[in-house]
Amino acid sequence: MLDRVKRVWSALRAAAPIELQVREAYARWASSYPADAPSGYMAVEQQALLQLLPDVTGAMVIDLACGTGRYAKLARGRGAAAAIGLDLSQEMLRPARAVATAVARGDLTALPFRDGAAGAVICGLAVGHLPELAGAIAEIARVLKGGGVVIYSDFHPFAYHAGRRRTFAAGGRAFAVEHHVHLYAAHQAACRAAGLEIDAVLEPTGPDGVPAVLVIRARKPR
Repeated sequence: MLDRVKRVWSALRAAAPIELQVREAYARWASSYPADAPSGYMAVEQQALLQLLPDVTGAMVIDLACGTGRYAKLARGRGAAAAIGLDLSQEMLRPARAVATAVARGDLTALPFRDGAAGAVICGLAVGHLPELAGAIAEIARVLKGGGVVIYSDFHPFAYHAGRRRTFAAGGRAFAVEHHVHLYAAHQAACRAAGLEIDAVLEPTGPDGVPAVLVIRARKPR
């Protein structure tokens, strides 16, 4: 009996994804990371985020944690004057160069943009990689011009507590990206402290019926 329990435990450990810190995770994931949102949680997230995206015609848009430049490409397709992609991972930025107006490597908590530079900021599924929201939200508020809007998403706490993770496969092994759970109250507090006003929230469910993502739109007063 003990041997059987050990075998089952070993099998479970082998099947469980290995959680990696953000930089290492995306360096490994970059070669297979999808350029679009084909299905699953990414498709659900994109549909909800675009539902909240206002008219960006003629606007300067910053796509934070841009990855392959998915939202920079969509913003340009919707008439943005420029769409700048920023990501922590140099490996992820390589494909983004082909679709963004320009790209930069940087951290969400220290954005390399001047005050009031952007009419809109998009940030997809990245703030959950941070232990705290306040620094990133404050930086987003700083680079937004008066009247500007941020639309950002986070992996839903319900999905995390149901055992869902942002996972990928590389080298025949399963990995998960480092994630920190932020309840809606934490998002409210961070936006309020940064002087942003939340005006819309969506919580779409995934294919399994569990709330998949939390999508928030907030504005900077004029």
